[in-house]
Amino acid sequence: MLKKRIIPCLDIKNGRTVKGINFLDIRDAGDPVELAKRYVDEGADELVFLDITATLENRKTLKELVTKIASEINIPFTVGGGINTLEDAKAIIDSGADKISLNSAAILRPELISEIALEYGNQCVVLAVDTKFIKNEWIVFRSGGTIITDLKATEWAQKGAELGAGEILLTSMNNDGTKNGFALDISKAVSEAVTIPVIASGGAGTMEHFAEVFNLTKATGALAASVFHFGQIPIPDLKQYLKTQNIPVRL
Repeated sequence: MLKKRIIPCLDIKNGRTVKGINFLDIRDAGDPVELAKRYVDEGADELVFLDITATLENRKTLKELVTKIASEINIPFTVGGGINTLEDAKAIIDSGADKISLNSAAILRPELISEIALEYGNQCVVLAVDTKFIKNEWIVFRSGGTIITDLKATEWAQKGAELGAGEILLTSMNNDGTKNGFALDISKAVSEAVTIPVIASGGAGTMEHFAEVFNLTKATGALAASVFHFGQIPIPDLKQYLKTQNIPVRL
């Protein structure tokens, strides 16, 4: 059986790891290189790095920081933020990333998904879907959650998969940072609507929340930030707990 993945996320602003609630109230969470090293030691399956203000500030991802982190870790490394062209993707992969995460750029120019997938393979392209529940619909947002689109989350995930994305990183903005649990309904809908892996993100607060999202949806990965950064849920303890729940994980 496919092992479920536990994935810490480094949201980066001004070269530091930060964490907010519902994409707001950002606070410092430490040095990203030190955190990355710690997560490798703790047994994280992958690491995601999101330069959360690159698109808003109209600049490229922090390549030097990507290189620093990549040189310190030996687990799959996904990088996103400010990647708007195939050249941008190439620069990030050359800096040591294994996968590229696309969000706003893919919404504005969906063919970018196909261009990067053709060049590097589908497994290198992660479509990040930031979504919010509004008027009985899960609607997609872009630009760090600041701009609403007319896309529906499930349909956009399906379109992304058709265009060549090898994975979906699905973040519920309603749940983000709340520690009240993952958004099970949209995680279930999206993970059942596509045949590629889906990472559920937003809302992890307890070990039980991870068990829930794995048991009640087809998500193959669960991503979290603050509960890992601030030591509320140590990754080794989480994996031992999931094992007791008969959820397959790499120990």
